[in-house]
Amino acid sequence: MEDGGTRHLGHECRVDMMEEEGEPLTGGDGLTGAGVILIPKLPHVEFSLECRDLIGSGRDRTPNALVQVAVIDPREQYLVSQACTEIVEGSRDPLFLTGVTFPPEYPASPETLVKLTVYDVRDKARDNSSFLGSATFSVSDLLRSKDDQLTLNLRSSDGVLAVGTVLVSRVNMGEMEEGDMDHITADVQQAQKCTLVCESSQGTPNDKDNSPLTGAVFKNPVCKVYKFQTVDSKWMLVREQMEECTLSFSIPRQLLHLYIQEDMRRIQELRDLGELSPHWDNLRKEVIGRYGQVIAAYQETLAELNKITGPSFKPSCSKAQRYLEFIPINLHTQRMRVTCPRQTDAFYDVITVGAPAAHFQGFKGGGLQRLLSRHEAEKKSFSTAYQCIYYSPEHTAKAQEVLHSVGHLQPLISGLADQLLQAAQQHSMAGLREALKTLAGKTEQFVHALKDELVKSALLALHAAQPGYVTKNQNQTLPGHQGHSHQDHPSPSQRGQQGQSPPQNPGHSPGQPLATDSPVVVCNNVDGGFQTAPIREDGQAPLKRQDSIPCHKEYDEEEWDRVWADVAKSLNCVIAMVDKLQEQEPINNNQEQPIPKQVLADVITSHNPEGDWREQLCPLVVRLKECVAEVVVRARRAMTFVLLQEAACSIPQGLFLKQRRDVVFSQALAALACGFVMRLYAGMEDKGFLRQLHLVGLVAQFESLLSTYSEEIGMLEDMEVGISDLHRVAFKITQAKTDDPCDLQPVVIGRRDHYTVEVPLPRLAFQTLPHEIKEGKALQVYPVLFNVGINEQQTIADRFGDISLQERINQRNFEILDSYYKSLSDKVPSECLPCFQTQTDLKDLLGTLGQNVVTKKRKNVEILWLAGTICRRLNGIRFTSCKSAKDRTSMSVTLEQCALLRDEHQLNKDYFIRALDCMRREGCRIENVQKNIKCRKYAFNMLQLMAFPKIYRPPEGTYGKVDS
Repeated sequence: MEDGGTRHLGHECRVDMMEEEGEPLTGGDGLTGAGVILIPKLPHVEFSLECRDLIGSGRDRTPNALVQVAVIDPREQYLVSQACTEIVEGSRDPLFLTGVTFPPEYPASPETLVKLTVYDVRDKARDNSSFLGSATFSVSDLLRSKDDQLTLNLRSSDGVLAVGTVLVSRVNMGEMEEGDMDHITADVQQAQKCTLVCESSQGTPNDKDNSPLTGAVFKNPVCKVYKFQTVDSKWMLVREQMEECTLSFSIPRQLLHLYIQEDMRRIQELRDLGELSPHWDNLRKEVIGRYGQVIAAYQETLAELNKITGPSFKPSCSKAQRYLEFIPINLHTQRMRVTCPRQTDAFYDVITVGAPAAHFQGFKGGGLQRLLSRHEAEKKSFSTAYQCIYYSPEHTAKAQEVLHSVGHLQPLISGLADQLLQAAQQHSMAGLREALKTLAGKTEQFVHALKDELVKSALLALHAAQPGYVTKNQNQTLPGHQGHSHQDHPSPSQRGQQGQSPPQNPGHSPGQPLATDSPVVVCNNVDGGFQTAPIREDGQAPLKRQDSIPCHKEYDEEEWDRVWADVAKSLNCVIAMVDKLQEQEPINNNQEQPIPKQVLADVITSHNPEGDWREQLCPLVVRLKECVAEVVVRARRAMTFVLLQEAACSIPQGLFLKQRRDVVFSQALAALACGFVMRLYAGMEDKGFLRQLHLVGLVAQFESLLSTYSEEIGMLEDMEVGISDLHRVAFKITQAKTDDPCDLQPVVIGRRDHYTVEVPLPRLAFQTLPHEIKEGKALQVYPVLFNVGINEQQTIADRFGDISLQERINQRNFEILDSYYKSLSDKVPSECLPCFQTQTDLKDLLGTLGQNVVTKKRKNVEILWLAGTICRRLNGIRFTSCKSAKDRTSMSVTLEQCALLRDEHQLNKDYFIRALDCMRREGCRIENVQKNIKCRKYAFNMLQLMAFPKIYRPPEGTYGKVDS
């Protein structure tokens, strides 16, 4: 990976070199695990080829020429297939657009030989070709050649006849600026900025081989180089570079560990609820048992993942393997670098990944979006069947938020209280004021987090679920009596609503009116059973709410209010005491004259005004910590009881869906983290980008090519939820402990409803960041998903099926993208955004996209083109996906690259299709296919391709029926 990606790259990449009868060569003796080269290195070797005066394999036949490049290792004396050009048809003097690139660690010596073999291709579809001639040269020959060119005679198989010549020309990416790069000013860089990448802050352009960022996260690069003609008959050099990402496995491993920890905490919290009635205790045991099964499955999966070594990606043929279900499919980064005469080098990045989906679990019932909607509708009936309370998704989310808030804020408040006492002991009024300000802020945040009726009502419900709980009226009601007890909440326990909510029955969420013909549910926790009472003729409940208060122990509904308010009162006492202490300071007498409230007078006067500050504050601080602790205990038990209801109502489908959601989210987060790290490395010296990053955040645009038919509609439903769940993710930049690659791996912290990915940077790079980022500000990412199916299944869906899912996804995500743009326009000047040759206004592009998402048009791929363009113009992160990220994805990525060459670098229109075919036939994407299925064929057949838009069809001979 080019560390940060910029105008000069000393270390470019390593290429997968496939032996004709062996495994890929990966690295050498001089490589560390991070790809840092420790042996002396030759200059980077890349060259282009052209032939002259070729003699065809048949009489009067003009050859369709192709050159195959192989390396002969002088020590081992065997051939290693290295590269292949495209086919140039009907020419005796073919100029090949596809060049050859050698990684810096290979060839290993100047004596290494390169063999060029020229073939005449007779039938591209069947790979039928005839040998024309070959030539051999050493690497040292090319490095010492005049004008960096060699002219070699092509010899026939017997080595006698000359069948033409081949011209080998060495190329250097970025050579136009090498002499004066150090003299380019920041202003010129800003004026010429037209890419998503700028120079890394770590090291000089020539020592990027040893940059800690180079091999820490991205590895096993594959490079391809091309030479294309511009509209003014000049030549541009283009390099593709594809890499694996270590986050493919490290992020899912970390998430699995966090999932296990979170579920184990939930089990402990359920146990901490204390003694419950038989009915509730049985439900608790069943829920704990289910959690235990999930934990065991996750532990088994994690153990298997920890055994895996080797490649850093999951091939598409393994997408349905159980132990790999948390791993994203075929995750790779791809970068295109463009060098044009008299222009700054440009870089364009994209992350390719298979659609995040639960392939192992299958799609018979649909994907997450459909399954969750169906489950939520069924949960109300589950609540009746399991005799538990139905809580809406908003209530369970609130319960999780409260649990996190109290768990996070209590230790903070305790620590700040100790800091306050320490400042008091030092008799530092400035320190005292500063500590008090922070303590007050966190305490107020704590109090506000618990200001919710859900906590109060859940405490009442929990009280009603304890053993021996009966209502007053149950003791009075006998068979034949007209009076029956009544509950405010649809459950076997009661839920107080301060007389503001109407009676509710099982299956109704809080706040919904009770149907007039519904019976009133009566709880008897002695046997865990239920009774029903008829509704009175006037439609009113038979008894008032206060008659259902338990008789064995009067429940004080105002107790929670008092306990909760005690926290604020205790804080006010601390504030008043600090004010009193400040009054005692002569220097401060004329500055502040706080007057304590009368209600606190007894607290203040009970302490010796002339005594030690710590002694006077300590009892008040201790009382504050005690009040906070008491509130935490009650709130934690109440919210855990809410989550118990949610889990009980969800058995078993709910936990199954949670596992499915965990799987899909793991794949999506690994891809997002990969994209964020790549984008951050690229923008380390772009002040405008860094400003945008901490002021607004980045948009992450996912392009999907899935159809809305058969299994793929389930994949799309999974992907929609997985991408949407990424809104719960934030990023933070941290300073790495060392520059060791292990210390530069991103770390995930948090819980299911909110994760933070911490991205460490080396000390020198970290110090160049804006103050806000260095202070740990959470950096937001706004994921958007646009889908347009293009295959034959989409043709069926367009004509006979339902495409409403695709239409809804595109419309909803357009609104998110439009909202992001408006926020960005308000907070970040347009100068912070990259400059492009195409000057179409962003607002106009968004308007056109908005029109397209509501237009009824089959396979409207313009939606994808516009969304991708807008993403790049917004400094965003680009993702492209299909089922496996190797076939349709390859067509889309190569099309986008050629469109960028045409629109931004004046690619000659006569070369557009040739460039597209070169990239699809011999570029990084066909290497991606090879890595996944060990075959250099896209998984298409002719019938399928007839349904594809023409521009998405691969060249002849590059597709066929294969296992994908």
